[in-house]
Amino acid sequence: MSHGAGLVRTTCTSSSAPGPGAGAGHRGASPSEGPLDPVYPRTQGALLKVAQMVTLLIAFICVRSSPLTGYSAYRYFEVVTICNLIMILAFYLVHLFRLYRRLTCISWPLSELLHYLIGTLLLLIASIVVASNSYSQSGVVAGAIFGFVATFLCLASVWLSYKISCVTQSTDAAV
Repeated sequence: MSHGAGLVRTTCTSSSAPGPGAGAGHRGASPSEGPLDPVYPRTQGALLKVAQMVTLLIAFICVRSSPLTGYSAYRYFEVVTICNLIMILAFYLVHLFRLYRRLTCISWPLSELLHYLIGTLLLLIASIVVASNSYSQSGVVAGAIFGFVATFLCLASVWLSYKISCVTQSTDAAV
């Protein structure tokens, strides 16, 4: 019986305490009121994800529309930016539609942390390679700059995801 209560407590703390809309309060609404979370788009994590998606899209368009971008370094940059954009969009939709409540077999904070760690490293490498191979092409230089801005935003998400997944789990284990 106490084992079941531990499962309920763990499920509740991992999805509602540090998750999307943390600190916003429920305002009298039940958690299962609808499939869409109306509070999440105004949270810090959601705004950071939107800023990342916009900068990644601008970086991709800048490099893609530049002439003489047939080199494999530019293709690598395009693949990294689009893959990061798609994954960030997927995590945004998971939080927006509260899919983390239905798919409890996945540790969403940990998977988001791992995505940001790997994606940020790949984006940093791609931005450095594109910046070094820019040959004074303005579109490629702009794409590299937006790549570095997106890298900085992803680093902020790494820190935010680390605080949510690691620090919160260690404090929950101590209680």
